[in-house]
Amino acid sequence: MSQVTAASKFLTITTAATPVMPDIEALAITEPEIVKEEEKVPSPNLTTPCDDARPQPYHFENGLRRVAPYHFTYKTWCKQRWRGRKLIDIFESEFRDRPLEYYRNAMETGQICVDGKKTSPDHILKNGELVSHTIHRHEPPVTGDPIGILHEDDDMIVINKPSGIPVHPAGRYNFNSVIEIMKSERGPDWIPYTCNRLDRLTSGIMFVAKNPKAADRLGEQIKQRSVRKEYIARVIGNFPDEEVVCNQPLLQISPKLGLNRVRASGKTARTVFKKLAYYPPREPRKKETSDVLGAPEDEDRPWLRKEGYSIVRCLPVTGRTHQIRVHLQHLGHPIQNDPIYANQRVWGMNLGYNDPEALENTDEDIITRLNRMGKEEVADAVAYHDEMVDKYYKRKAEKMSGELCEVCDTPLYTDPGLQELSLWLHSLRYEDAGGEWSYVSPLPEWALPPSGMSGPTEVGDMNELVSAVKDVNPEIA
Repeated sequence: MSQVTAASKFLTITTAATPVMPDIEALAITEPEIVKEEEKVPSPNLTTPCDDARPQPYHFENGLRRVAPYHFTYKTWCKQRWRGRKLIDIFESEFRDRPLEYYRNAMETGQICVDGKKTSPDHILKNGELVSHTIHRHEPPVTGDPIGILHEDDDMIVINKPSGIPVHPAGRYNFNSVIEIMKSERGPDWIPYTCNRLDRLTSGIMFVAKNPKAADRLGEQIKQRSVRKEYIARVIGNFPDEEVVCNQPLLQISPKLGLNRVRASGKTARTVFKKLAYYPPREPRKKETSDVLGAPEDEDRPWLRKEGYSIVRCLPVTGRTHQIRVHLQHLGHPIQNDPIYANQRVWGMNLGYNDPEALENTDEDIITRLNRMGKEEVADAVAYHDEMVDKYYKRKAEKMSGELCEVCDTPLYTDPGLQELSLWLHSLRYEDAGGEWSYVSPLPEWALPPSGMSGPTEVGDMNELVSAVKDVNPEIA
């Protein structure tokens, strides 16, 4: 579905900060509601101890784009479910990323206010009251790679989004977002209208319209499924040679986590896959027990015998959340560095392969394990033992550093390692089914042949992918 919304609607800056959460957008976790401004109701003028709200200067270090910490205020009108409840009880139940004592102290010191005034933690919220939270905000660094421009005219900009940057301000990210970076380059009065969305970790083609009419035109085409989309993924093992059509329905098992899995009771989903190349490991994997896997290889776990990786073309006919990632996991070939769906600490040894009834891992088990990622544990995106495993565990990953900010006593995180800023899933191509327009990005570096091996450096047209489903989905033929 298209998302045609001016960036200015996503965030109202009075300069405040988010409750600092672990980098769990990499784990597809969304920020609590308090970080999202109610769009239709104007905010009253409030006096807050904030710095100037102008965009913060970027600086670059160790390949990362950084923003200096700053003050920021989140505001939200009283939700219906909050009415008649104590302020402290609401924060305890819905904003659990910080200790309860922090929230209590913030209310007593005026960092958390109601209608701009300091209030008691026992204050009973009423309809029409405005809750604000001023905090010293620490944005996570993102990749320092530039936002590539594939095409630009009077109506539309086609960009090649780097991996690791969210599209819109959300959660812990504000200035370190695609829209804010582009605004810093084009001026604060420039208003973008995004027409499609990519997850923070996904790279590739995005459309940013310069006016509402252009956004509406493309949005309507996408809604009618007359726009073909092709992704490229790097998956575990030797993917089948023939076209594979996965029709497994998808069910969202946790709205908060944005977590999906194959389930018969889910929504209809269809993806076409076609292997582009297979690259075997440079050295055969040893047969002895692996310290990484923690269990010996045996005939009951064919998963452990998968070696090397494949580059796979993907045509999502429908557009469900994490559709490509979940379908590849179900087929037994998850994306090789996927922090959710190739995570053995979450899904177990078989990574959810062919478990549509959740008999091996219940939804509750998956949700509980995933919630731990980014806090006590590093997201483990290695599913089997090959030459990348040892390097992976030696790299630094973002987690609690044990240090506190000198200004606000916020628990600080280490910098994310490069592997936490990338998902080997790339939006490669968008084209009109009628042939009016087409945009293709270059293959990302991880999809090119490894050093010393030969393989494809570009892809052909989409006829093979489309032909596999044109009888049931003539709109994309």
